[in-house]
Amino acid sequence: MNRNNISWSGPMPAITTPFRADGTLDADSYTANIDRLMDAGATGMVAAGCTGEFWAMDLSERAHLADLTVKALRGRGPAIIGTGAIRAEEVIDQIHAAREAGADGVLVMPPYFAHLTEAEIIGHYARVDAAAAGMPIIVYNIPGNAGNAITPAIADTLVDLDHIVAIKESSSDWRNFHETLLRVRDRARVFCGPSSVFGVAAVLAGADGLIDCFPNVWAPGCMDLWHATRAGRLDEALALQRTGLALTELFTTDGRTLYPATKAAMNLMGLPGGDYPRPPLLPLEGAALAGLADGLRKILGADVITTPMKELHHASGT
Repeated sequence: MNRNNISWSGPMPAITTPFRADGTLDADSYTANIDRLMDAGATGMVAAGCTGEFWAMDLSERAHLADLTVKALRGRGPAIIGTGAIRAEEVIDQIHAAREAGADGVLVMPPYFAHLTEAEIIGHYARVDAAAAGMPIIVYNIPGNAGNAITPAIADTLVDLDHIVAIKESSSDWRNFHETLLRVRDRARVFCGPSSVFGVAAVLAGADGLIDCFPNVWAPGCMDLWHATRAGRLDEALALQRTGLALTELFTTDGRTLYPATKAAMNLMGLPGGDYPRPPLLPLEGAALAGLADGLRKILGADVITTPMKELHHASGT
């Protein structure tokens, strides 16, 4: 199995998992977000990744999310399900659940917290691959969260395993992304994670697609970044890139981190799929929330905020 066994390409958003105030999954909001993003130009969905707060759900909830994703997509694009876990056995259990749900593939990150050697990382993937039983695997490189990096040399080895067909390169390190692309693109598809930062350059370099959290907030803009670049409309694409950079800065400064800021922005803009993060993440409030609203108005337009701040404060109990 290699890149030629799949047809996945283009912008496949890393979607949020909306939780209600009591912590339960809001299935209607989740489904509505998938419909909205597919209508805006997405080519598939990546669920239960870092943006999807996989680490805040138990395995049964994640199996339910896989089933919900497949049913919401209705065959309109590939359903890729995150399987993040430290132990290979738990990853394998989730691969089986994704298969039972009818998913098209799985996203597998390295074990996190424990710092591993190159041989240990490769060994983990080899154990998972041996039990994948025909399920295509996207390797997920996000060392800022996992603490273990998929270097270009490791990627070069992993793509020769039987089920690995692609890599989501989310290191935010252009050199790591580009060298990985050059080493493996003949055997595996390469998707750019931080497309809001260097998506245009990644597409021009030959990336097969984009897997990013920003379409949840910025649609169709973040998907148009792919479409405009591929069509050669570089002035439009570069303007979109500048917007992506501004949003990235806004969401990660002045007391804000990416995932709570993403959900808060969706709530401010009246978009489905936001709601609450799960603890230990907390909803944005106070100056951080007000600054986010001001920044969104400056970057996306004065009329982008549709939910009054007082309603968000009331909902969060502040």
